[in-house]
Amino acid sequence: MSITPERKAELISEYKTKDGDTGSPEVQVAILSERISNLTEHLKTHAKDFHSRRGLLVMVGQRRRLLDYVKKNDQARYESLIGRLGLRR
Repeated sequence: MSITPERKAELISEYKTKDGDTGSPEVQVAILSERISNLTEHLKTHAKDFHSRRGLLVMVGQRRRLLDYVKKNDQARYESLIGRLGLRR
């Protein structure tokens, strides 16, 4: 359900805004999106796993808050990020 260190390093290198960047909102949203998609696949086969479902909802809320923060501070950065991640809004 979690992501491998190699996949996490790939996401960081793809979404970083500068060298040494691991905590920018773009990187955090990308990592959360990967974890959300993995957990969604898990829940398709384990429909009654309510503890994981709660974790999924927490992660979705965290991603939403980070996206709202990016949108509030820089609209172009927000639109670029959701386009690269393939998120709907």
